[in-house]
Amino acid sequence: MVNPEAKLNPKIFDKDVEMKPTRDGYGDGLVLAADHNPNVVALCADLTESTRAEAFAKKYPDRFFECGVAEQNMATIAAGLGISGKIPFISSYATFSPGRNWEQIRTTIAYNDSNVKIAGHHAGVSVGPDGATHQATEDIAIMRAMPNMKVFVPCDAIEAKKLVVASAKIWGPVYMRFGREKSAVITTARTPFTPGKAEIFWESKGKIQCAIIACGILVKNALLAAKELEEEGIKTIVINNHSIKPIDEQKIIEAAEKAGAVVIVEEHQVSGGLGGAVAEVLAKHAPTPIEFVGMQDTFGESGPPHELIEKYGMGVRDIKAAVRRVIKRR
Repeated sequence: MVNPEAKLNPKIFDKDVEMKPTRDGYGDGLVLAADHNPNVVALCADLTESTRAEAFAKKYPDRFFECGVAEQNMATIAAGLGISGKIPFISSYATFSPGRNWEQIRTTIAYNDSNVKIAGHHAGVSVGPDGATHQATEDIAIMRAMPNMKVFVPCDAIEAKKLVVASAKIWGPVYMRFGREKSAVITTARTPFTPGKAEIFWESKGKIQCAIIACGILVKNALLAAKELEEEGIKTIVINNHSIKPIDEQKIIEAAEKAGAVVIVEEHQVSGGLGGAVAEVLAKHAPTPIEFVGMQDTFGESGPPHELIEKYGMGVRDIKAAVRRVIKRR
């Protein structure tokens, strides 16, 4: 059943649940962070509307810097601002930032522990028709490996807004991942959100057979799978693991020990992302059978977002199948 302490959207399983892209949460949170702190500034690489930096640029034109199609320059400028008392937010498509400018982020931002917040947009195959060149499915991995970098993946637009506001109060480099396509709004303003802390969104009554640990927009699919599995007699826990680094080791260990089996769900390569982070924790503290739902060492392609999620094995039935497989390995 839905965890009442999570205070989720009561329409979460309804067909008319509100749909809103997580990138909208970035735009809303950026303006709110700027309202609270005059040191917040924003930079963009010629994608102001797409990355939802537009509202900030209109409200605070003197604190907005349009860098053009020059992601490397944008990162380096931000690094200087970040060690000079400002709190710069930089935004572009994730394939370009942190994809194209990864070395500048590493050397000028992370190495100097500069107070820069990096917003990677249009992440995952749910970008849809833009195709493989614009579908970032490796970004969590390349940023998680970087020293000093914190990595977060919000599950919906409301959580994205909370994340942006919170990141302005965190010292040091932060990477945040956002999607293009509209996705279900599953949380509310009252849903708990703390960087570094995972939240249980679903917990069946009785003996738990599997823990489903998910991040990003696929948390909704994980919840749908859990609901159907419960109707079929399989008890699960669903954890919204928005904080990839730092990761909530205690919550993950407790869930794995309770369930004895784990399924990871992410719109990312199964190597190096949330799955890698969870596997590292469990290998060290609580070895547990794991199944990985995500991109299986392949690039995406052009197509409708929902169809791509299904084609690449990240749909509800795929999560259910992974749960059944891993239970057999307990």
